[in-house]
Amino acid sequence: MPEARQPEAPETSARPSPAARPQSALAPLGQPVFRMLWCVWLAANIGMWMNDVASAWMMTSLSSSPIWVALVQTASTLPVFLLGLPSGALADILDRRRYFILTQFWVAAVALVLCVTVLSGVMTAPLLLALTFANGIGLAMRWPVFAASVPELVPRAQLPAALALNGVAMNASRIVGPLVAGAVIASLGSAYVFVLNAVLSVASAFVIMRWRREHKPSPLGRERLFSAMRVGMQFVLQSGRLKSVLLRISLFFLHSTALLALLPLVARSLGGGNAAAYTVLLAAMGSGAIVAAMFLPRLRQLMARDTLVMRGAALQSLATAAVALSPNIYLAATAMFVAGMAWITTANSLSVSAQLALPDWVRARGMSIYQMSIMGGSALGAALWGQVATITSVQTSLLIASVTGVTAMMGAHLLVTDLGIEEDLTPSRDFKVPVANDPPRTGHVQVTIEYLIDPARSAEFMALMQESRRSRLRQGALSWDLLRDLGEPGRYLEQIVDESWTEHLRRFDRVTAADVALRERKLAFHVGEAPPLVTRCLIESSVRH
Repeated sequence: MPEARQPEAPETSARPSPAARPQSALAPLGQPVFRMLWCVWLAANIGMWMNDVASAWMMTSLSSSPIWVALVQTASTLPVFLLGLPSGALADILDRRRYFILTQFWVAAVALVLCVTVLSGVMTAPLLLALTFANGIGLAMRWPVFAASVPELVPRAQLPAALALNGVAMNASRIVGPLVAGAVIASLGSAYVFVLNAVLSVASAFVIMRWRREHKPSPLGRERLFSAMRVGMQFVLQSGRLKSVLLRISLFFLHSTALLALLPLVARSLGGGNAAAYTVLLAAMGSGAIVAAMFLPRLRQLMARDTLVMRGAALQSLATAAVALSPNIYLAATAMFVAGMAWITTANSLSVSAQLALPDWVRARGMSIYQMSIMGGSALGAALWGQVATITSVQTSLLIASVTGVTAMMGAHLLVTDLGIEEDLTPSRDFKVPVANDPPRTGHVQVTIEYLIDPARSAEFMALMQESRRSRLRQGALSWDLLRDLGEPGRYLEQIVDESWTEHLRRFDRVTAADVALRERKLAFHVGEAPPLVTRCLIESSVRH
């Protein structure tokens, strides 16, 4: 392939818009499409909670061992951990509307299988876990699509409120789902809970069909799945802000999930062994989350996100300890109400941080990894605290989780914090797309950019180039190196290797205003008469003689 040479010319980057005034907690519902999909999300989560409650309660009749009961939570969440990244990659490269519809039909099919299995009388504890896992696959497929769609449905200023409303949907379903499931179990039996879940899932799929979202395929063609997964993971690994969020959300759910995983056993001990106590405790937690969501705009005015995360985690630990020590259902329900308030405050604050750290092109993959962290922490936590309860007692397990939970979050808070420095991730077309005389169909492409700088400023330049390294790798480059000329002080070569010519061109589609600003900072070091020289070459394989 002939070398293509062109200068890197400085461009003017867009500046972030000033912070908008705090939005009403209900403002996003004024957007018709968001309102429609929010209702779908509410119905879908009602079905999810109905399914989880029926499965968890059924497990208490199939086995009295705490570990089997806790493993229901693990089976429900583990698929999201295992399949989150592939599903996020598919949500970024496929038509999100059709993909969303497919997930709803998957959940409906699994619910019908559960119904038939229960009615035929062949249900066992291992089989219940297997079918719960299959239902979790549907959740793993569904969540990244919705999470990635929200920012395109509401203005940026309404994003925190929209995410809080998603939490309201989750927690309203935490109330309605168990109540409906409890009533159906008491009157008709667990099998009909699964029937109702199937009906809700199919109805949701037909509502999503009304969403007239136009899928705009990339002119470069569809990304390959494994390449898209690599780029998504690479973006997260090179984003300090995202890694900070993932660490804290993992630790939070690792410990807070103890309360949900062991709640059926807490309810049996407090409520005389019936499902009503379990329903009341779940409803109390959901009510607390809904109340707190209404006050989140005001709380975000009063406190930084880091502070909300830390205080929410501490309150969650106190509520967990209170449930463990509660002598009756009334005190336990009060503690669960507080736990719901703490849960949504912490989860919403971290979710907003994650969304604001992701550009549109990788949003589904980034949020799927975020959800993987939640579900991985939840699955591991449910198994861990279930095992601790088996060895000791349910009360001891909850108390240990409460103490270690707040301790771990304090440690993470000291190690990594979200300093509130947000990059402008607005898409930019300021970088000129290169044109090759003979574009190669295969083979890696190496890009070399030559800088001439004042040798006295080499330390500053090297530090800045580390930011360039992270930026190039976040955009999908395979590798990055910085070479210094031993014979000419101040001459540096930045080398970037891309997977192919097509993947090289994709990096230009992924440029943001922050990337443009970074290039301006690099160009400020260049002292040559002409702009830095850019050379693009095809890496040819070695030839044997």
